[in-house]
Amino acid sequence: MTPLPLVIDASQLASNLDDPSLLILDLSKVATYQQGHIPHALHVDPALLLCGTAPVPNKLPSREQLSALFSSLGLTPERHVVVYDDQMGALAGRMVWTLHCVGHNRVSFLNGQLQAWTQAGQALESGVNTASASQFEAAIDRSLVADVEHILAHLGDADLRIWDARTEAEYRGEKIVNAKKGGHIPGARWFEWTDSLISPNDTRLRPDAELLATLRARGITPDHQVITHCQTHRRSGLTYLVARHLGFEQVRCYDGSWFEWGNRDDTPTES
Repeated sequence: MTPLPLVIDASQLASNLDDPSLLILDLSKVATYQQGHIPHALHVDPALLLCGTAPVPNKLPSREQLSALFSSLGLTPERHVVVYDDQMGALAGRMVWTLHCVGHNRVSFLNGQLQAWTQAGQALESGVNTASASQFEAAIDRSLVADVEHILAHLGDADLRIWDARTEAEYRGEKIVNAKKGGHIPGARWFEWTDSLISPNDTRLRPDAELLATLRARGITPDHQVITHCQTHRRSGLTYLVARHLGFEQVRCYDGSWFEWGNRDDTPTES
């Protein structure tokens, strides 16, 4: 199989579509998948990317949960995963992060999602694909995960940048979603996740030089240690993907996100 980068276009996927080592994962809504999906794609319920337990159900699943998920999908170390969704890349980005967390770096993000595939003249198929189960044993790399304690311990670090991927209204505390308090983590830089895309109707990533320049204007550069978050670490799945694609090497995701930070009494905020 031709080696594939982290972000690929439809032609690169099409060239490798029939390679048996390819594992295509569709994180779209069930109805979207049933209407038509990329040939050979397996549907994945996005809820399986969450631990699902209180008090913060949006955190990374346990090792046991991830072992079960990836075994059910037939994942093995030699397989190359391609991910896409119908959520402008947010869920696909979270899947990329999840795979990185279990040490599987052979993964690519389809730039532009399903729309890019069909606009390139590529065919869809209907019906449900199933996988032959594997025995995947997950080991979680915690260096890709930030928790409250880590953030509080490093808030004053000069090389730390917290990338808030929410809307400006959420960042400023004008809109509070499922939290006791609004605002943002002290010192956090705002760059909304959708600003990484060309437009709402063209969900390909903006050119690398544009993204780097925009992030630099917000004080975020590849030499920084970056922690990205949103409300539940769905939207910041895309910003993690963008950072890694742009060459950022020290990127963590705060999977508790504002759902946790905004509901604790011991977490400082700014607005």
